[in-house]
Amino acid sequence: MGTDHPLSGVRVLDLTNVLAGPFACHQLAHLGAEVIKVEAVGRGDLARGLGASPDLSAKGMGISFLAQNAGKASMTLNLKAPEGKAVLTDLVKTADVLVENFRPGVMDRLGLGPKVLRGANPRLIYCAISGFGQSGPWADRPAYDQIIQGASGVMAVTGTAAGGPTRVGYPLADTVGGLTAAMAITV
Repeated sequence: MGTDHPLSGVRVLDLTNVLAGPFACHQLAHLGAEVIKVEAVGRGDLARGLGASPDLSAKGMGISFLAQNAGKASMTLNLKAPEGKAVLTDLVKTADVLVENFRPGVMDRLGLGPKVLRGANPRLIYCAISGFGQSGPWADRPAYDQIIQGASGVMAVTGTAAGGPTRVGYPLADTVGGLTAAMAITV
């Protein structure tokens, strides 16, 4: 990207999966950031198998994955192995932002939580995306788009009287969550 983009010269490490996180980092790429997607060895982003084209999904290039990860560099790391942790720590030293959407506490258990990574790079912006926050009574609950739609009350205004509430057809919570994360990172 040229230097005329607002985030030109900004490096983002994208450790996210499926939609909210990849969507957030995709927005940062549109604004000119260099985004490096870091995926699990042997599995990659779960969205690689999602989409309307069975052929693309079978090749690990599901449409959902392609839509949210265009314009990103990509690599795999085993964050459970000392070598993978060392590579990530070296990358963090050159990064401006790290975005992850693991369950709360996973990065700390890996020894790669915000305190550790900010020790390697004190200016690092660390964004952890989760459905119900990093702490609090619901922090450990699973959170997919339809769960957030139900818990937030969005489904109470959809559907029919005979059929009951239904989720919005579009992944509203994940995209709004991703967009909100991208905006929070930029301020």
